[in-house]
Amino acid sequence: MNNAFAELLSVWTAGPMLSIALTLAAFLAANWLFARFRRPLWMPPVLIAALLLAAVVALSGIGFEEYEQGARWLTVLLGPATVALGVPLYQQMHHIRALWKPILVTLPLAATLAAVYALGIAWLMGASPLVLSSLAPKSVTAPIAMGIAEQLGGSVSLTLGGLLITGVLASVFVDWCARWLNIKDDRIIGFALGLNGHAIGTARAFEISPTAGAFSSLGMGLTGVFTALFLPFTFPF
Repeated sequence: MNNAFAELLSVWTAGPMLSIALTLAAFLAANWLFARFRRPLWMPPVLIAALLLAAVVALSGIGFEEYEQGARWLTVLLGPATVALGVPLYQQMHHIRALWKPILVTLPLAATLAAVYALGIAWLMGASPLVLSSLAPKSVTAPIAMGIAEQLGGSVSLTLGGLLITGVLASVFVDWCARWLNIKDDRIIGFALGLNGHAIGTARAFEISPTAGAFSSLGMGLTGVFTALFLPFTFPF
């Protein structure tokens, strides 16, 4: 029985099936826990899933390298996901036309500040070039951020960690700032969530209202496009 189990485990670890199964199981468990604990804003499903998966990989002895090798099949989906960002942009084209002036003023400033303040703080704390290039795209949605990090010579793993933290904190602080400043316009709240919190912020925006979700998708898509075009050229300076 033990030999059969060991052989089955070796077959699973040799291919991508174990990594994919663990990832999907962690995601499903995280969604269940998120609903069970009344949907806490500071603990979204993606963060719960990441913590669960990290614990399982560490305690089971599978090893990060083996998990990453199997999970590469999932990263193949990031290419179509990046292209699919054109869909919400196209769907919100009427909003872009109607609000092109505030978008034109807000987007470059906010997207630039999102990269500059992180780089400034890290640089003042003596971060290495690897860390700096990994943190630069922290406010961009994952498919684009990974490509930017690789182009800048950063660590994709560190970038993804920065994305996770940024998305969670952006969701919390945008909600808090909106209440503190008495901002009730779902368009503004949604755009701020997408611009600063990428996909995690967009998930939060859709919980607020369809309008907030639409503007969050718009902010996330435009931030990704702007950052992908300008950050690789301005980062060396």
